[in-house]
Amino acid sequence: MTASARKAEAPITGPVTKSSIVVTMAKRQPRRANLGRFAAPMLRNVLPPIVMAAVLLAIWQIACSQPGATLPPPSQVWVDSFDLIAYPFFDYGSQDIGLAWRVLVSLERVAIGFGLAAVVGVMLGALVGQSVWAMRGLDPIFQILRTVPPLAWLPLSLAAFQDSNPSAIFVIFITSIWPVIINTAVGVRNIPDDYRNIARVLRLNPLEFFIRIMVPAAAPYIFTGLRIGVGLSWLAIVAAEMLTGGVGIGFFIWDAWNSSRLSDIIVALAYIGVTGFVLDKLVALLGKVVTRGTAAN
Repeated sequence: MTASARKAEAPITGPVTKSSIVVTMAKRQPRRANLGRFAAPMLRNVLPPIVMAAVLLAIWQIACSQPGATLPPPSQVWVDSFDLIAYPFFDYGSQDIGLAWRVLVSLERVAIGFGLAAVVGVMLGALVGQSVWAMRGLDPIFQILRTVPPLAWLPLSLAAFQDSNPSAIFVIFITSIWPVIINTAVGVRNIPDDYRNIARVLRLNPLEFFIRIMVPAAAPYIFTGLRIGVGLSWLAIVAAEMLTGGVGIGFFIWDAWNSSRLSDIIVALAYIGVTGFVLDKLVALLGKVVTRGTAAN
């Protein structure tokens, strides 16, 4: 036994007074207070969704277990699609891969298309926001184009690129760029005149004004547009992959429908929903960091 162990196991000598107990309890109270401070928000944020999910699953189970039900209950989904749920990263070659790999393929296309939309949208929105006439003239056009459904762009993109992968990326780009342009332009129009006066006093060139004044001031609006855009891009890729094929999550849903695998479709929808939720929270977190909490949640 080492000296430190003997010291730890040695009995406490000397009288145990009331003051020593109070001091010991005072030392332990901050730790308990810290645990309570972190546990309470976690319970408030985590417990309600868990309870509601359990209630919805129970309703689903009861409704779809009745005779004549056309959709499988959760228990049947678990049995039919256990491999997709428990082993998301299996890879047996070709189209026989886990849903996690399919989601990653779709995310790669989203990263390219949405990344281009973010860069081009912010730059174009900044230019439009600088001119009142450009804002009045182009805003109606942007409002019209942003209402075009993602799949309506697909035939044109296939005709232009003659390949499914760049066509899907273009659909993501053209679907998600409009909210970025519009919100950036609005944010630039709302930059206080004092900021512009400071730029004139400091004699900032257009690039310095864009980096030091315009982007930080319009950042809350920009990230609001980016959050809308990333959601639209995820919707667009799933729709595009249903028609262009490949190994993405959208094509998996279409293939499962053609094979009458309803349980697999339900599991894939869960993957899509969770992935979209994570993407939205990541962009929101980035916006909160960049704008120091001033971006809309």
